[in-house]
Amino acid sequence: MTKKKNSKKSQSLIQLVLFAGILLFLNILANARIGGKAMYTYFDLTEEKRYTLTEPTENLLEDLDDVVYIRVLLDGEFPAGFKRLQAATQDLLDDFRSVSGYVEYAFEDPGAGTVEQINKRREQLSKEGINPVNLRVKDTEGTAERLIYPYAIVFYRNRSSVVKLLENEVPGVPPEITLNNSVGLLEYKFSNAIQKLQLARKPNLLFTTGHGELTPIQTADLHKSLRDYYEIGRIDLDSVVNIGNEASVLIIAKPTLAFSERDKFKIDQYIMQGGKVIWLMDKVRVDLDSLQGRERYYPNEYDHNLDDLLFRYGIRIQPNLVLDMQSSRIPLATGMVGNAPQFDLFKYPYHLVVTPQSKHPIVKSVGAINMLYPSTIDTNVVVKTNVNKIPLLESSRNTRVQLIPVEMDFEFLRYDLDPAKFNKEPQVVAMLLEGTFPSLYENRVTESMMSGLNELGIAFKGVSEPTKMLVVSDGDITRNRVGNDGTSFSPLGYNEFERYLFANKDFMVNAIEYMLDDNGVIEARGKEVKLRLLDTVKAKEASVFWQLLNIGMPILFLVIFGLAYNWLRRRRYASQAS
Repeated sequence: MTKKKNSKKSQSLIQLVLFAGILLFLNILANARIGGKAMYTYFDLTEEKRYTLTEPTENLLEDLDDVVYIRVLLDGEFPAGFKRLQAATQDLLDDFRSVSGYVEYAFEDPGAGTVEQINKRREQLSKEGINPVNLRVKDTEGTAERLIYPYAIVFYRNRSSVVKLLENEVPGVPPEITLNNSVGLLEYKFSNAIQKLQLARKPNLLFTTGHGELTPIQTADLHKSLRDYYEIGRIDLDSVVNIGNEASVLIIAKPTLAFSERDKFKIDQYIMQGGKVIWLMDKVRVDLDSLQGRERYYPNEYDHNLDDLLFRYGIRIQPNLVLDMQSSRIPLATGMVGNAPQFDLFKYPYHLVVTPQSKHPIVKSVGAINMLYPSTIDTNVVVKTNVNKIPLLESSRNTRVQLIPVEMDFEFLRYDLDPAKFNKEPQVVAMLLEGTFPSLYENRVTESMMSGLNELGIAFKGVSEPTKMLVVSDGDITRNRVGNDGTSFSPLGYNEFERYLFANKDFMVNAIEYMLDDNGVIEARGKEVKLRLLDTVKAKEASVFWQLLNIGMPILFLVIFGLAYNWLRRRRYASQAS
């Protein structure tokens, strides 16, 4: 009998050792990598596949050939919302590591250490353009303010890129929505930063000149935001024979003078070779300066001599003005205080506040955009080639359209806007076109045009390579305000009257990145993380039930398990005794 018991003990010990060995082997195997790829996997059961990386991101990570090190400045004690952002960032970077062993990361708290260390660290971060967010935190002793850094710094081969983890808050949008958008954009922000750092050569962004376009100081803030990753220059179309591959994207920003046929031909053939163009066009000649000091003003149409070119590509900007009750305000003198005029702000329907409704990656999660005197874009132009037209920006449902000529003044602002007059459906004011485009000069090439192409060894093309172009019916969308000294400038999108920063720069940066994203990384901007908010009223009503359930269920489970275990044990030994 004793020998039998010893044999069972030995057998149990062997089974325990084998079980522990199997667990150890599985643990080692799960953390092992073959060819830099993790052996373990997981199943994403979420409806929107929030834990599944997009295919372009996976391809980007699999092609890494050197270490990508990521410093996340989001460690420490935070409220629940920031804890979620912190956890989501760590989950994403773990997913990155599961694809590539070259990804390494570390979380750090910029607020840790002595006062001297903290101040020195903050000064260094400020030099890198990393500024903290002032967070108000409630605790048992009241409300305290704390500076936090929702940023990450990505390092790759002696180059670095700063990633802002938290989106800017938008008035009227609940903080939890802003936080949810921030979580949804994490994959795109990190993968986009890695992709930019990998570029051996910076793409060239060329602004056209010679036709009254915006000056360098008027687009200085956009230049400042792009210069780390792009080469930005100007091109005078009269001084070049053709536009070649040196232009990654051609930007035509608010021209006021007519384009010659030769210049149009150069743009046309640049597009035929697969070139990408961003058209930022004012159709109607009007701005606040033209209205000041006049009782009334009759705006006229700009003669760009580009209507036939755009029409050929499937777009027509109409000679009209879009008005919207969803608009920003301008100051008007309403009286005198002593010898000084008194100003009040009035909603000005010609200055639209456009909230993107499209789910396209360019505008997804982008805040409100301020547009000045835009016109409608006719999307019903028939094109003989395959062109996909995607509306990106539209006015609200409280819209009005004025055809020119029209008399303009400020008198109507002294009365409340009549909603009955703003009864038009949303009007398209920004359109993306993708596909192949027909040439305007098919069967129209002159001898001088053809001889110029022959000298360069370039064949005329009647249909373009697959490419993209963006048309916006407001040239001011990319213009920053210039100071009185002529050298200082405000951030792009900053409205001096509202004292609010609109998302014009985000829109422009996203559009340029989309134009140049041949690998499809921007697809990650389209990921949607659904916010499933808790019904606080229902939760409060059912709180007692769930508390009892959470406390009682484990106890009930233990009781059932204990009774079952004793019953099985008695039955087993009873059978052995017999």
